[in-house]
Amino acid sequence: MPASGSFPALGTTAGLFVEDERSLRAARGILARELEAIDLACSRFRPDSALSELNAAAGSPLRVSPLLLEAIEVGLRAARLSDGAVDPSLGRALRAIGYDRDFAELAAHTARVDRVRAAAVAGWRAIRVDHRSRTVQLPRGVELDLGATAKALAADRAARRISETLRVGVLVNLGGDISIAGPPPADGWSVLVADHHAASETASGQPVRLLGGGLATSSTATRRWKTTAGARHHIVDPATGDSAQVIWRTATVAAGTCVDANIGATTAIVAGARAPDWLAARRLPSRLVRPNGDVSLVAGWPEPR
Repeated sequence: MPASGSFPALGTTAGLFVEDERSLRAARGILARELEAIDLACSRFRPDSALSELNAAAGSPLRVSPLLLEAIEVGLRAARLSDGAVDPSLGRALRAIGYDRDFAELAAHTARVDRVRAAAVAGWRAIRVDHRSRTVQLPRGVELDLGATAKALAADRAARRISETLRVGVLVNLGGDISIAGPPPADGWSVLVADHHAASETASGQPVRLLGGGLATSSTATRRWKTTAGARHHIVDPATGDSAQVIWRTATVAAGTCVDANIGATTAIVAGARAPDWLAARRLPSRLVRPNGDVSLVAGWPEPR
């Protein structure tokens, strides 16, 4: 009999769904350990994280943990696949627009922001990774932020580990980043695609059923904060160093993994009006919602019933 549970993690909500309720407790333990590991490796807000140590060492090569190396490789792959729209080297840009602390703290105050100016930066292509020595070297002045892709990676890793360890079908949902592993229920996993990952079942949106792979939603409507230069959101356009222009309120993408779905969804927000063509060319089923609520369906995303 299916069972579910949830708990706060990574500044969002971790949702867990397993086909066999007898596996729920053990599955929750695996998920919690995976999330603690990714947070300790990749958090930009923990001074004791491996990422904070790497950012502080910018200019010098540093030996990193296998998990941080994997997360950096995922971030660099995202940059290549998105033609630079998803850039892991935007840590300083995020700080410049006020995202310099955990979002729960950020939402409680108005960040002071100087006028944002577009500027050429070293960017992701200048990051040096030596796999043999497991060292990473950032250019001086560059800070990594792995937030989006690391969360999606955690979803994929946790779902896979739970399924392989417990021999059970599982869905992991980390704030809208969804990964599925193992056999699904006979009629698939039911998911409501909405503006906010914590929306109730009666909220407006589109219910879909998933059999496998990953699903990710990027939003310009939820992680927003006040600054002295006006409101900002957390998806940065590398071309400007500022929050991306809001063409889409949300972008939801389905792919073979949560990581790939997340890359597609984030790229769609940054690409703006070019997003439908970019997604269609890569055959990524997608649901794009404009600020006024108009919906565009791309690459075979199902029509609402």
